[in-house]
Amino acid sequence: MKLTCHSEVGLIKSLYLKDVSSAFINQEHINAYWEKLNYLGAPDYETAQKEYLSFQSILSEHGVTILKLDQNELVNMDSIYCRDASIATDAGMIICNMGKESRKNEPSAIKEAFGKAGIEVLGIINAPGTLEGGDVAWLDKHTLAVGHTYRSNLEGIRQLTSMLEPLGVEVITVPLPHYKGPSDVFHLMSILSPVDSNLAVVYSALMPIGFRNLLVEMGYELIEVPENEFDSMACNVLAIAPRLCMMVDGNPITQKALEDAGCRVIVYEGAEISVKGGGGPTCLTRPIYREL
Repeated sequence: MKLTCHSEVGLIKSLYLKDVSSAFINQEHINAYWEKLNYLGAPDYETAQKEYLSFQSILSEHGVTILKLDQNELVNMDSIYCRDASIATDAGMIICNMGKESRKNEPSAIKEAFGKAGIEVLGIINAPGTLEGGDVAWLDKHTLAVGHTYRSNLEGIRQLTSMLEPLGVEVITVPLPHYKGPSDVFHLMSILSPVDSNLAVVYSALMPIGFRNLLVEMGYELIEVPENEFDSMACNVLAIAPRLCMMVDGNPITQKALEDAGCRVIVYEGAEISVKGGGGPTCLTRPIYREL
């Protein structure tokens, strides 16, 4: 068995999660902060807990080793989307520097968690560079796509490139549009989710032509998300294994397209833990190792 961190699609062997109880704390905390953090609405704490337990159980049922991030008073509700504070590489974790000011303490908190677990850190993105894990997607073991967005700037991408160059990794910068502006959650993985080495879910309406053409040249078949399912997070799909997909319930067109492509699709209720905060299953997980 060969393991790698350089994959979005191999069988997940281990990952980090952060429970609702550790991120949302309680209903009073949610009520105090959801508007300031630009959530679409206030999550209902009890419903969110039920959704999260169901979400977690799906991963457990597929043999994933789950590591937990503890409650930390220096971070807030957004820390439930634990992908964003770091990037996994075969040479160690890269600690991000968040583009959203209210999330600035998440990287140091996750670095502390890695230290306690004995997980090596390869490097840290430093100001003025910004970089968030939601803007990063492995296209293959040696190719990493990085979105240039309001959350990840060119200096952050430059620092990342210099860290990965010695590992033989090519970093491809993907310039993304203004869309809804700096306050919106718009990452590269908002419009791209690889689900196999040659299959990806995409929202082409917001994808640069050059990058879309590159995916096709690399041999990817593209499953197109319709406009009426983009806001309900149809493009945010987690591959537990090749063509074993996890997505938010309520996106039947994209779900059928995945199934027609030979995928098994597992849906979860995510109104409280995903849709309101703009973070789907890829955002809720920080995979460490995947099996090739």
